[in-house]
Amino acid sequence: MTDIQVKVGQQFPLTIKRLGINGEGIGYFKRKITFVKGALPGEVIVAQVTDINPKYLQAKMVKIREKSNERVKPKCNVFDLCGGCQLQHLSYRGQLKYKKQIVEDALTKYAPHVKLDKIKDVKGMHNPYTYRNKNQFPVEKTGRKVRAGLYKEHSNTLIDLHECIVQDNRTMHTTNEVKKIMSELNIDACKNPMREKGVRHIVTRVALATGEIQVVFVTNTRHLKKQDLLAERVMRLAGVKSVALNINTEKTSIVMGDETIVIAGEETIREQLQDHIYDLSAESFFQLNPRQTVVLYNEVRDAAALTGKEHVVDAFCGTGTIGIWLADNAGEVRGIDTNEDGIVNAIYNATLNGADNCKFEVGDASEKLNEWIEEGFYPDVITVDPPRTGLSEETIKLINEIKPKTFVYTSCNPSTLAKDLAHLTKAFQVEYIQPVDMFPQTAQVEAVVKLTRKRKLGK
Repeated sequence: MTDIQVKVGQQFPLTIKRLGINGEGIGYFKRKITFVKGALPGEVIVAQVTDINPKYLQAKMVKIREKSNERVKPKCNVFDLCGGCQLQHLSYRGQLKYKKQIVEDALTKYAPHVKLDKIKDVKGMHNPYTYRNKNQFPVEKTGRKVRAGLYKEHSNTLIDLHECIVQDNRTMHTTNEVKKIMSELNIDACKNPMREKGVRHIVTRVALATGEIQVVFVTNTRHLKKQDLLAERVMRLAGVKSVALNINTEKTSIVMGDETIVIAGEETIREQLQDHIYDLSAESFFQLNPRQTVVLYNEVRDAAALTGKEHVVDAFCGTGTIGIWLADNAGEVRGIDTNEDGIVNAIYNATLNGADNCKFEVGDASEKLNEWIEEGFYPDVITVDPPRTGLSEETIKLINEIKPKTFVYTSCNPSTLAKDLAHLTKAFQVEYIQPVDMFPQTAQVEAVVKLTRKRKLGK
């Protein structure tokens, strides 16, 4: 097909067919795919070209001629600027349909042999707001006034947030008070870690069950001016149980550094999900939506279908949350992760919950699995919750060789999930895929996949 002639600034009517993986509307101008932020399926809009690529067009929405029945007014007054949420203009019912479609599209593209009827409807929330238990806001300063929030999309302009409809109100209240205290004490802020010393980010986390709050100042220095007074003032805030410095001297988009120093209060805050207790240090990974975490982990438990006798491997175990969740119904659980701090937390949390049948070790998933099998520990069930990049080729190959009776894959990225399923289905069959909405108002969706081996493998 001859490439179409189009110019930046050109306007044309466009019918939106579906949503893309980032929540953008997708239409076709003379059969060329066109992405339009803020447009919804079924809408007819006037689009204006903003960028031309050989394979696609980027456009902005100038006018809506025919509006979708699923379009709603965003509750946040900086929705169009912030970029933290992508779907506030779409009804929650519409969001759940879209997230199922994202999983379907990924399978169609990367694993077309997996039938789409294996995908269940997305499990959503009764209240899809104020669910995030943690914020981590970059900090800037003008004169004595400290600002913290999120950067305007595709820019270095900081939006000073005072409220956020997806954050737990307690985290926002605490962060707002911390900004005031920093301003009053004239605490240094650091936008460029190569040229300045001071606070780079304010990180605030609340435990849903106990209300305990943890405040972490990410800095590029081990000692802030007026640090003791700062810690004392922050500890007076309602709910605050822990104040820490996290040292990050690198010029990077990664928020937290490798070293944390508690400067006031406790080392950890305590969270509880159903009957399970977790003590969280500043570095601990923990799901950002505790209410939906219960839904997600119960899906993992149901997919594992344990009888009390099985050997279970929890790869990418982090702080041991999933392994401990399964421990009551397992014979023995062994967890693996490359993060040493996470494993320390996992061992502690297992002891805290009386999960004596849990064992957690630092190491590479493939190497540890081989080591344990050589020791005689053969997994009946393997569960994984990998990063967005998915599983490595080596790990997939090993799991296909081990071929446990049941393999449970928890994914935060439909694309890499589908790519991995394309290879895992050589040894396993997909029983079902259960998407879970962990992040309402955003384009993200998680999924729990139950796979069972295609034929028995002799041990």
